[in-house]
Amino acid sequence: MGTWYVTHSTLPLWKSKKDVSINYTLRPRASTNQPLQFDDVVQYRSASARPDSTPQRVIGVDSLHQPANNSSRSESSPAHPPPTHFKWRGKGWLMIASSRWQILGLGGGDSSAWAVTFFEKTLFTPAGLDIYSRSSEGLLPSLLEDIVSKIQALGGDVGRLAEQFFEVTRSSSDV
Repeated sequence: MGTWYVTHSTLPLWKSKKDVSINYTLRPRASTNQPLQFDDVVQYRSASARPDSTPQRVIGVDSLHQPANNSSRSESSPAHPPPTHFKWRGKGWLMIASSRWQILGLGGGDSSAWAVTFFEKTLFTPAGLDIYSRSSEGLLPSLLEDIVSKIQALGGDVGRLAEQFFEVTRSSSDV
């Protein structure tokens, strides 16, 4: 939970944006039968916008989602848990939009924390990867290189996507 900064991506929608951040906030559960949910607020600016301009926002809700055809659930153990999938649904006029995503990896601590997410293809976007950092300054180049090489080593579609990472622009001023 909290604020994460998108530092690198393969998703074309971030090429014309800058200062991309996502703030996750856990939603209270009415019962233990209700899936884990959290609000997310994506903020960004147009690449040509001034650093002090008001960011645009996209608000949605993420729900923990276990795909029905996931056979790894029965094979999981504490050392190898099943993949964690989420379903995002937009709020307001974006209520008709949804996507499925998962966390591929995370590490570090405090300001050096990082995460890698994979987004399935939707009607509006191709499949893609994002690298998040807790720090608005991003990740150390050596750490970033290590993360990208490990994603590439996964092979398949994800490994091929990792060859397309680009840096998401950040304003020089603190945002």
